[in-house]
Amino acid sequence: FKTTWHLPKFLTRHSPPLQSSVHPSIGSAGPSLPPFAAASPATLSHRHSDCELRKMVKLTMIARVTDGLPLAEGLDDGRDLKDAEFYKQQVKALFKNLSRGHYEASRMSVETGPYVFHYIIEGRVCYLTMCDRAYPKKLAFQYLEELRNEFERVNGSQIETAARPYAFIKFDTFMQKTKKLYQDTHTQRNIAKLNDELYEVHQIMTRNVQEVLGVGEQLDQVSQMSSRLSSESRIYADKARDLNRQALIRKWAPVAIVFGVVFVLFWIKNKLW
Repeated sequence: FKTTWHLPKFLTRHSPPLQSSVHPSIGSAGPSLPPFAAASPATLSHRHSDCELRKMVKLTMIARVTDGLPLAEGLDDGRDLKDAEFYKQQVKALFKNLSRGHYEASRMSVETGPYVFHYIIEGRVCYLTMCDRAYPKKLAFQYLEELRNEFERVNGSQIETAARPYAFIKFDTFMQKTKKLYQDTHTQRNIAKLNDELYEVHQIMTRNVQEVLGVGEQLDQVSQMSSRLSSESRIYADKARDLNRQALIRKWAPVAIVFGVVFVLFWIKNKLW
């Protein structure tokens, strides 16, 4: 015989119709995706762009090594960089150390907080940029190389005669244009540069900014101390010569007086007789 089952009326009346869980691409109507799962390509591109902005070059400065005079600066509105003035002061302190000869290599990376200073020294000019720590070191130094080549080509003959700070401020136009080329690390151009095996940065030393500036201060203190000791030693040498001279005078003055008296008496005797 055949048994028939019946659901209670309250279940059949209020129960919502069952929906298929099959994905829409298969052909059945599936449940709607949550908002966060339906990000548009434009949204993803914007998020990617924001991520790249956090990794891009933040600050660029060029200075003469012989005296630390700033020659050019990559102008920025500073909205994407907190404490911009603080880091600029650190850069100027680094330039001051370089002008005193307090550097170990012509290429170096200096860590400071969430950022890194990368610099190269060529032709008595320092090219420095500050990037987020996540920004590829290889791209940072290739960026500096491009700035160096153009700066030497355009302003090379005027570097030594520049007398005022930021004498080549117009170079900022080239800086900004080049900076945009290096902003997105995922472009085909920059990927090719990252894969360039002929350009290596593994041997470039990385130091801490406090260590670098501290070494400069210590060297200054040692230099000042040595100068002070040298000055004091000259003073002591002069005093020693004076003391020796006085000792000789005290020693031989009586003898000289006796000989003088004898000579005078002998002369008088000859005159009278």
